[in-house]
Amino acid sequence: MKLSYNFFKSVLLAVMLANVVSAAPFTGSLKHTTTQNHSIRDLVVESFHPESSFETFGVEGIAHPLSARDEFDVKEATVSFIQSRLNVHPDTVSFRTSFENDVAHHAFVEQQVNGVPIANAVANVAFNKANQVVSFGSSFVNTTSVPSTTPSISLEDAISTAESQLSGKFNEHPATLKFVAKKDGSLALTHVVQIQNDETGAWFEAFVDAHSGELVQLTDFVAEASYLVLPITKETPTEGFEVLTNPQNIAASPAGWHSDGTTTTTVTAGNNVITFKGAQTNTTTESSPVLNFIYRQDPTQDPIVPVNVDAARTNAFYIVNTVHDISYIYGFTEAGFNFQNNNFGKGGAGNDRVTVSVQDAAGINN
Repeated sequence: MKLSYNFFKSVLLAVMLANVVSAAPFTGSLKHTTTQNHSIRDLVVESFHPESSFETFGVEGIAHPLSARDEFDVKEATVSFIQSRLNVHPDTVSFRTSFENDVAHHAFVEQQVNGVPIANAVANVAFNKANQVVSFGSSFVNTTSVPSTTPSISLEDAISTAESQLSGKFNEHPATLKFVAKKDGSLALTHVVQIQNDETGAWFEAFVDAHSGELVQLTDFVAEASYLVLPITKETPTEGFEVLTNPQNIAASPAGWHSDGTTTTTVTAGNNVITFKGAQTNTTTESSPVLNFIYRQDPTQDPIVPVNVDAARTNAFYIVNTVHDISYIYGFTEAGFNFQNNNFGKGGAGNDRVTVSVQDAAGINN
């Protein structure tokens, strides 16, 4: 779908006349510890996210301990680099997944203790095409107290607790056993289960203490998302990027920007738009859980360095979703054949979200 220049001018005017998001200026800090309170009726659950750090090493990158090898193995290189960078034993690094796009390899790991992963202690490494490290992020923790890895509370009892407190039902997604790092430095062994309420649209990942039965952490799949972007009310990057939290309009995007009501993503893809470079598999992944897309554009470097590509995909994702939500309020809805994959039974065609290829190799200004 193509949108005219006059349409964008109209949308921009509407944005300037309406306060549709709340914003906080980006401080430039690359380390932060956060807590997030989830309120469900009378229940308040404080989710803790350990201090995280993010480093970049320029377009040329830096060597990792296995750089001299002829063959590059992303798993071995990732574990080796993290072991060296954080001075940890390789047994504490649990490799989760990786993917390759046209500019970099990206790898994601979890910290683990006694073979059990820590859900909120993660790290990511990006390698350039020369297999040098160009960026590294981590929220690994130093633990003061580690409980037994044998649960005292059964999985069935944990599911019952989660269902009761979150007013939903276990959705049969395979349950797992993970540690959760707590604010006091201790770990809690938890049963991790997914709870959904089809009537309200609520969908949680619940962490129930496997020894006490307490609900100690929540992931809300349809809430909180933050983006470091150039707000639509600004014209040029020199006016300043900002971190916008939950900028979506719930009436226009009832499942949020990262879900179509059935499938939820942690990349720059959702019901209204997918932003990528070159191929639709080359999206940008959250910089940290949950749904934080904090990639600081570096104007001193080439546009194709990984952090600038991620910043571009994040900003394009925000812009198109914002245009979708505002135009929805002004009548460009499902029945008016707007751009959405899932139209939630409200008419129109569906399966027509916008596809945006940033820095497309086919040309410029296209």
